[in-house]
Amino acid sequence: MLKKIFTWWDGATIGTLRFTKKNGTRIGEDSLGNVYYEGGKATDGRPRRWVIYSGANDASRVPPEWHGWLHHSTDFTPDQLPAPRAWQQPAVPNLTGTEAAYRPSGALERGGVRAAATGDYEAWSPN
Repeated sequence: MLKKIFTWWDGATIGTLRFTKKNGTRIGEDSLGNVYYEGGKATDGRPRRWVIYSGANDASRVPPEWHGWLHHSTDFTPDQLPAPRAWQQPAVPNLTGTEAAYRPSGALERGGVRAAATGDYEAWSPN
């Protein structure tokens, strides 16, 4: 219970959830379980929009179509947008720090040995 009151990095705090219940209208949910809300007015007069994450609070877990709605790039929610094109791939959260992170051939996690230069590189030396 104390974790819910004081920590913000592992989901919404109790204060956020109370604010959301009192002031927010649920707009939709994405495939990751994040829930999107709208309510009240921001200082610029536009409606205030926010997300309650399912799991860790990581902005890279917001799909592009919801990102556009959250930042007022569009007023259309994903269910009002055309279907994605066949060549579009689903969004992937930031994988840094996980086993699935990109590690090039010279990375320490892959042995730290990189391929030798192929001769197209000439070292600079003064004079």
